Amino acid sequence: MIERAVSPSPDPGLLGRDLPDRLLAVRAAEGDEDSFAVLVQRHGGALLALARCMLGNPQDAEEAVQDAFVSAWRRLPEYRHSAEFRTWMYRITVNRCLTMRRRRPPPLSLETVVEPAAGDAWSQPARSAEQEAATAALCHALAELDAGQRLCWILREVQGLPYKEIAHVTRTSEQTVRGRLFRARRSLQEAMGPWR
Repeated sequence: MIERAVSPSPDPGLLGRDLPDRLLAVRAAEGDEDSFAVLVQRHGGALLALARCMLGNPQDAEEAVQDAFVSAWRRLPEYRHSAEFRTWMYRITVNRCLTMRRRRPPPLSLETVVEPAAGDAWSQPARSAEQEAATAALCHALAELDAGQRLCWILREVQGLPYKEIAHVTRTSEQTVRGRLFRARRSLQEAMGPWR
């Protein structure tokens, strides 16, 4: 049952693709696996990108997201719709990633950077080496941020979440989020100064 919901078939049908998350979550809480599969399809990619940024390892990221969806499936009857389903899933995924980092803290990496195409200007060896060095410098600079600043920066700059949702995910105020982002951006700007 859970496996089917977490690994949806390629076409869960037209049943819920146009329905809002709130209705799909209600149906899923009542045991509708197809509705949950639509939610997994709808939000899985963004959650996986978030987990990759937080954990730096694709395998750990996949495990964290799968665990988050399994946890969400079990906890759907408790979901009170005080926040959007997406925000609720971000919180579950962030908590799972933080737990995994505490158990085995891997170095943060940016493996999500897309490889250049063969004819791309970045395919020249010198430019490619420069890009790899800049990515490594950014990775190191991100790892130097405190966990709260790094999480806020990832949720805002990589995931594009609004301040209100970031505050809900991190269980802080919008003012705290803005402060953390300000400090994170300032630290990253200083660290990346030589790469401008």
